[in-house]
Amino acid sequence: MSTADELRARIAELPRGGLTVKNVNGHRYHYHRIVENGKRREIYVPEAEVPVLSEEIHERRKLEKQLRQLTGKNPGRSESEEFLCTVLTGKALKSFVEPVKGWNKRTCFSQLQEYVSSPPQDKVLILCGLRRTGKTTMLRQLIAEMKEDELNRTAYVQLVPGRTLADLNRDLKRMQSLGITVVLIDEVTLISDFIDGAALLPDIFASSGMHIVLSGTDSLSFMLAHSGQLYDRCRIIHTTWISFGEFARVLGIRDVDTYIRYGGTMTMSGTRYNPEDSAFRSLRAADEYVDSAIADNIQHSLRCWQNGGHFRNLQDLYEQGELTGAVNRIIEDVNHRFTIEVLTRAFQSHDLALSARNLRKDRKKPNDILDHIDRQAVTDRLKEWLMIAEEEEMTVGIEQVHCQEIHEYLETLDLIQEVEIRTIPQSCRKRYRTLVSQPGLRYAQASALIQALSEDPVIETLNIRERSALKQRILSEIQGRMLEDIVLLETKMHWPEKEVFVLQFALGEFDMVIFDPEKLECEVFEIKHSQVRTREQARHLLDPENRRKTEFRYGPITRKTVLYRGETCEEDGIRYQNVEEYLMQAG
Repeated sequence: MSTADELRARIAELPRGGLTVKNVNGHRYHYHRIVENGKRREIYVPEAEVPVLSEEIHERRKLEKQLRQLTGKNPGRSESEEFLCTVLTGKALKSFVEPVKGWNKRTCFSQLQEYVSSPPQDKVLILCGLRRTGKTTMLRQLIAEMKEDELNRTAYVQLVPGRTLADLNRDLKRMQSLGITVVLIDEVTLISDFIDGAALLPDIFASSGMHIVLSGTDSLSFMLAHSGQLYDRCRIIHTTWISFGEFARVLGIRDVDTYIRYGGTMTMSGTRYNPEDSAFRSLRAADEYVDSAIADNIQHSLRCWQNGGHFRNLQDLYEQGELTGAVNRIIEDVNHRFTIEVLTRAFQSHDLALSARNLRKDRKKPNDILDHIDRQAVTDRLKEWLMIAEEEEMTVGIEQVHCQEIHEYLETLDLIQEVEIRTIPQSCRKRYRTLVSQPGLRYAQASALIQALSEDPVIETLNIRERSALKQRILSEIQGRMLEDIVLLETKMHWPEKEVFVLQFALGEFDMVIFDPEKLECEVFEIKHSQVRTREQARHLLDPENRRKTEFRYGPITRKTVLYRGETCEEDGIRYQNVEEYLMQAG
């Protein structure tokens, strides 16, 4: 690469424009001012980001001066036929895709392949999902499957901060002149004006015969563009949710406990999967993932949408540099409250009393350690510790309206879903259970909380055997509840036309009910983390009064099933089904 090319590459990575300051009601606000296609845009910049941005702008101007001295041209008006963005074509593509050859493919890969091989249409295709869910890998796998003539008509574009739609527009016109018809654009959401100008891609290029696939880190940007500039102009493939069946097939690991601990990302493909590479291998790794894949995703997308004018009630948090922390706190809160709920549920099947009973009945090492623990004192201390920890970590007040809006964005990102908890007799107040689509994230935060709690001075009054037994039993209860959530989410996703919910009675509950509104019939389930089959697991399913009340409201019960980790069989009209087998069928 020549010196001029090196300078252009470095300039492309730095922001254009300049900084300006406005005084509003006695307060100073900084804005990043840029000019694109003759129009001036101003984007609000938080105080904490001003020094870095100022230094980058200064560095860009210095490099542009060097380039002018070297070439005698204005770098912003170069008529060179070279691409402004990083573009791979021809032989460069073959080297780019070599590492992924032989990797297993995600289920949605067929949709990507179908779009590229179908006749041109006036729509672009979007790969929309959080980090490490296989988006770039699928683009590389798509290229790897192409024949020579298809490869010659394909380009892969890697965008970097500082590039604009004007730059991409120029490069796409150049590609058209070269006969390129398939363009795979990665990290397109790094373009600051993408959300407000994305219609250019389908209206000009897709309508002219190009197949354009868009991918990027900030999946919220895609959803915002979909509601505006790309409305009715795009198809979307969602990659965030990775079912157990897909996790097992692609990564070669058919073990639900591993899925509970690490599920949610596609770190590797095939049997070479290494948990040490997982985004959820530790609390620190999970927190870094939340910051980069979720919190920064939301913040960057809102900053680029309508010139940063749509933060709504999150504006104050953003201006104080607290929005990333607030998003992290909301996600932690969801998972911490899940943990406390597991420990304090009113039903015996999920409280510490069951832990004591289960430990006494343990076939390998029965003991009565938990019988000597003051369960109410421990539970109260867990709640107290959690509230203290939350108050200490909170540097800015997070109000209910903040929680509500952040929850909306988390749902838009496919990170959380809610399943209804129904009751008999019917309650006028609706209740929901929050399901997290990435179980590894929930387990990392929940297990870290339990580890911290086990080191609390009050808990340390227990002897080492009691502490160890308490910690292991609590983690076992958490895995059991997480298994319930995984089954509920996968069932809901697999049968969207049916109603999937938890059904609670005055005494007991059905862990899952699948109601068919067309046939007016239902199936009822108990979900257990145990590998051992017992009649007690089906006691709610066998209760005639519970069945009578359920059939009155939801029609005949066509099947009564206990999902557990043992062998599939049938006994006394109850189907005991291996939960991994069930999830493979659902996913």
